[in-house]
Amino acid sequence: MKKITKAVFPVGGMGTRFLPATKSIPKEMLPIIDKPLIQYAVEEAIEAGITTLIFITSASKHAISDHFDPKPLLREKFFKEGKQHLLDKLHTIPNEITRVFVPQGEPLGLGHAVLQAKEIVGDEYFAVILADDFIKPNGNNATSQLIKAAIEKNTSIISVEQVDNERVSQYGIVDIGEAVGSINEIQTIVEKPKLADAPSNLGVIGRYVLSPEIFDLLETTQSDKGGEIQLTDALAQLLHKPKNLYAATLDAKRYDCGHKLGYVQATIDCALEDVQIGNKVSNFIKQL
Repeated sequence: MKKITKAVFPVGGMGTRFLPATKSIPKEMLPIIDKPLIQYAVEEAIEAGITTLIFITSASKHAISDHFDPKPLLREKFFKEGKQHLLDKLHTIPNEITRVFVPQGEPLGLGHAVLQAKEIVGDEYFAVILADDFIKPNGNNATSQLIKAAIEKNTSIISVEQVDNERVSQYGIVDIGEAVGSINEIQTIVEKPKLADAPSNLGVIGRYVLSPEIFDLLETTQSDKGGEIQLTDALAQLLHKPKNLYAATLDAKRYDCGHKLGYVQATIDCALEDVQIGNKVSNFIKQL
């Protein structure tokens, strides 16, 4: 297997849960304290060895491209003023990292978004990272875990964790049978089942390392009732061959920042650990 160096970031969704904020700001640009969700995701990818970032975006989301622009005029201003701390904050991405922006057109589902990267990815294994699944940086890099497992197993790997019963119907759910360690072969994968029909409570979260075989499957995957092509439905087709899809149990703290509660929880957690404001935030919470 070639070294895995490309990651796809589907960022073309409408972010309706955060309206009216997302009328003009992509949900991936919502900040956790002072850093947007998309930057956390990009930093995770780069730390894992990714050198080509592929953003599947929409015409209204220039803010993401602007965020990773080097801003030479602003950089020069801060340099002349001796404001190194602000210069450091402008350094959102290393110069050697390649950025590619691909318009999705219509937001027709996660599977449709991933399919837009086919020509750029080619015949290589690649990562898919959903920025609104915020994984707190704590030394356990979820993308690194998947890349290592994909190379070891020579197959596609997706990240999973246990989800609460009331949220099972909001996730792709997998069955891995009797788990042995943190990497296990997937027996079944179902998109958003009712709790009574779910094979387990292991939910698929927004980290994947996939074989290029997934593109051919996505091209033949039927749209669901909402007119969207679901990545989970294409992943289910990988199960036609044994040892073709594995699950890696996440070893990190994740917050679903695609929902208001998860976003607030992530913000509070990170605020409590912020060296500048952590104590004050803690005292404020105690006073409430």
